[in-house]
Amino acid sequence: MIAQKNLERTKKTLQKHGQDHLLAFWDQFTEAQKLNLLEQIESLDFPDVERWITDIIKNPDSAAIRTDFLPPLSYPPGPENPEQQQKYAKAVKLGKELISDGKVAAFVVAGGQGTRLGFDGPKGDFPIGPVSNRTLFHIFADSIKAVGEKYHVICPWYVMTSPLNHDRTIEVFQSNNFYGLGPENVFIFQQGTLPNFDFGGKILLADKAHIACSPDGHGGSLKALYRSGALEDMENRGVEFLSYFQVDNALINIFDPLFIGLHALDGAEMSSKALTKSGPKEKVGNFCLIDGKINVIEYSDLPDEMGERRNPDGSLVFHLGSIAIHIINRTFVERLNDKNFGLPLHKAVKSIPHIDETGIIVESDGIKLESFVFDALPLASKSIILETLRHEEFAPAKNATGVDSVETAKQMIVDRAAGWLESVGVTIPQKPDGSVDCLLEIAPGFALDREGLKEKLDQIPTIAPGATVYLS
Repeated sequence: MIAQKNLERTKKTLQKHGQDHLLAFWDQFTEAQKLNLLEQIESLDFPDVERWITDIIKNPDSAAIRTDFLPPLSYPPGPENPEQQQKYAKAVKLGKELISDGKVAAFVVAGGQGTRLGFDGPKGDFPIGPVSNRTLFHIFADSIKAVGEKYHVICPWYVMTSPLNHDRTIEVFQSNNFYGLGPENVFIFQQGTLPNFDFGGKILLADKAHIACSPDGHGGSLKALYRSGALEDMENRGVEFLSYFQVDNALINIFDPLFIGLHALDGAEMSSKALTKSGPKEKVGNFCLIDGKINVIEYSDLPDEMGERRNPDGSLVFHLGSIAIHIINRTFVERLNDKNFGLPLHKAVKSIPHIDETGIIVESDGIKLESFVFDALPLASKSIILETLRHEEFAPAKNATGVDSVETAKQMIVDRAAGWLESVGVTIPQKPDGSVDCLLEIAPGFALDREGLKEKLDQIPTIAPGATVYLS
């Protein structure tokens, strides 16, 4: 039985904070439901909840975006002078050594569902290979396996899920025999959650006995790494660097020796890849410098005047877009978790299923709170940016059709394969408009990059117009 003393204490806490509606259906519950709901309520940090309501939900303008920022420096995709050429060569050498020594692990943020892709399941299980039909998870695993074989090392893979897809993700990995990586080398763990609110600051109920919650954003990964034991596992393996990426990017270069090497050479704690934005309104974060620290400002928060600002040559002043690719030091994440650590929370207005005061399930706009991993950048003692090329490393599948969609991602996989093959002398058939006239895909096990193709020239067939070719 539930102690009356505990129940009375909980009621007083809820009344004090204006959340006593959470017990509105108490008398209808079984003993198990009562215990479960009390546990949910006790897990809430009400001083934090009060602060979120005041600072974010009821007073969203309190965190106004500063405008006194500058464009940051970055490394170009390739060296532009002899000095840089020497540094890039040194970085590549160091990056390869760190990979070979088992100092680098893969870390994918994979808490999303494939709903926007028209797919019922974890987004990582969505088939994206234009020829192979392999899923995102499968392609990433193939890359990790190929790197392990190339460098004669075991590369562990850390996979962060959410309550939305955790159990199903585990089932996917188990049914695919962990894609040949071995279950001992794949560490799957969940991110945390935050309660959902109405516009007045009331916590919503998903049903009569459950608080409505949502995943706490990709910024929650830094806490989840610690709470799950993933950091301890990394330390035991000797892993020092995490290659962070998001699950919807089919072109990710997970183990990039240049990026890893530049990050390590410069003594950075958290670094980023960037690309030149397609225009001032492209829906990516904007890299900027605030008080000497690299920050990212969301596209929706960047003032129009700043976004449109141009250099004398016509290029955008704030041209570097964030593509959610980072190298993060394990010790940096450990240091953050030594404190009462929490990244800033951001407000998102979303349609949220919940129950009304009569206990009927309804769906209406409410507020979800989430944190962004790039908000950790200014907490790093040093951070660098390496610019990369969109067609080489960034093909997000966020929508079923249109911009940043399954269609564009598949075409970019084909186009990159064609570009790699042409660079080693293979003739690629073209349509009258210059686009690729065949369906191509290169498995990571066949070649991880252009250089790897040079060793496989004798295995590449002649490619006819309209052909379908999978190099594996």
